[in-house]
Amino acid sequence: MGKRDNRVAYMNPIAMARSRGPIQSSGPTIQDYLNRPRPTWEEVKEQLEKKKKGSKALAEFEEKMNENWKKELEKHREKLLSGNESSSKKRQRKKKEKKKSGRYSSSSSSSSDSSSSSSDSEDEDKKQAKRRKKKKNRSHKSSESSTSETESDSKDSLKKKKKSKDATEKEKDIKGFSKKRKMYPEDKPLSSESLSESDYIEVRAKKKKSSEERDKATEKTKKKKKHKKHSKKKKKKAASSSPDSP
Repeated sequence: MGKRDNRVAYMNPIAMARSRGPIQSSGPTIQDYLNRPRPTWEEVKEQLEKKKKGSKALAEFEEKMNENWKKELEKHREKLLSGNESSSKKRQRKKKEKKKSGRYSSSSSSSSDSSSSSSDSEDEDKKQAKRRKKKKNRSHKSSESSTSETESDSKDSLKKKKKSKDATEKEKDIKGFSKKRKMYPEDKPLSSESLSESDYIEVRAKKKKSSEERDKATEKTKKKKKHKKHSKKKKKKAASSSPDSP
């Protein structure tokens, strides 16, 4: 059995395209794009000038708005000027009236002015003296209140410290008493809740007595030990000296 022939004939694409002939294109070609109608330089300048100027409707609207705004500004200025003029005229009238009244009533008002000025000065002096007194009273009251507050705070703090010390001492005494009760089970143990003030005082007295007795006992034992040591030393010296004497 021979091998199967799997070879395929090679087809040149360029030759195939040429054999088909020219393709009928449906759209514009490159030549059509290059040969398109183009505007002249003068037409381009006209278009640019139109863009710079903008639309006529917008320009007209802006002109109308500017005119209206100018009119409003003029009205506002007129109002302000008229108000200033009227206020200045009123001031001038008041000044003239004051001058006229001052001329007519200068002689009659001189005495009244002097008396009123003296009374006003006296009233002002009285008011100032009252204000000074009020300020002094307020400062004195504030200082007294501050000192009283500080004293009360110090007293409260001292009371609290004393209470805390007493409580700590009571707790320590109760704990020591309970420990001694454990060490010496002959006595009955007492709780901190069941102890009243009288019981507490008795416990402290007993505690002091027991501590004094123990101290005395320890001192006696120490003295005895010292006496024994001293007697032993004397005996040794006597023993060492007895063979040397003959």
